[in-house]
Amino acid sequence: MLLAIDIGNTNITLGLWDGQSWQCQWRLRTIHDQTVDEYGIYLKMLLREAGPDQTVDELILSSVVPPLTRTFVAVSERYLGREPIIVTSATDTGVRIATDNPAEVGADRIVNAAAAYHLYPGASIVVDMGTATTLDAIAADGALLGVVIAPGMELAAEALTRRAAQLGRVALEAPPQVLGRNTVHAMQSGLVFGYVSLIEGLVMRLRAELSLPDAPVIGTGGLMRLITPHTPVITNVEPWLTLTGLRLIAERVRGSQPKE
Repeated sequence: MLLAIDIGNTNITLGLWDGQSWQCQWRLRTIHDQTVDEYGIYLKMLLREAGPDQTVDELILSSVVPPLTRTFVAVSERYLGREPIIVTSATDTGVRIATDNPAEVGADRIVNAAAAYHLYPGASIVVDMGTATTLDAIAADGALLGVVIAPGMELAAEALTRRAAQLGRVALEAPPQVLGRNTVHAMQSGLVFGYVSLIEGLVMRLRAELSLPDAPVIGTGGLMRLITPHTPVITNVEPWLTLTGLRLIAERVRGSQPKE
């Protein structure tokens, strides 16, 4: 059984793959100061709930939170008895990183590119709405050409509330119309429809700049559900895109290892 883990700044995504399908998938809140033992006990509880016969014999990890990378390596070794594959720009992922400095590209960007190229062979654009809103451009040969990074919707909402004395927190959901007739709807419009326009505009510019007029746009990330009802630009939604990429990379690394 393969356990795939992606550690983001807001969420930790996990999936249990039995060689044919995902047996379980989880999305947890990232708690930055959680200890090895706390995460270890939590992970054992999840695996126990997944079923008594769910034995992890392989583990792959991608992370953009270096302190938690070390924590989860220790969790893997102490609680599962496994040394995880850690995805970096140096890992054989099958993705050529065609940026100025491949080492600075986040592991999640690489993993998503690998998954997108496998699911939709050819050029594509991946829009990931998490802590940050990112757009990854993938070439026809699978190369990761580059990334656009903007603040995530939750970060924008938090900044608006924190820096504007008369504006409070609002639920992240679309208002009944674009023009807000009260403060709550005005803020919701700026956040939801503002990010719809942000994504539409960036996709349009990327398609023109890279001559990719027909490239599919793949949406993923926890906040994508807020955007897709309001724009046709997202052509495909893959909520577990990162887990798919981790599975593919684990299979590739396993296949490249010498036979005993």
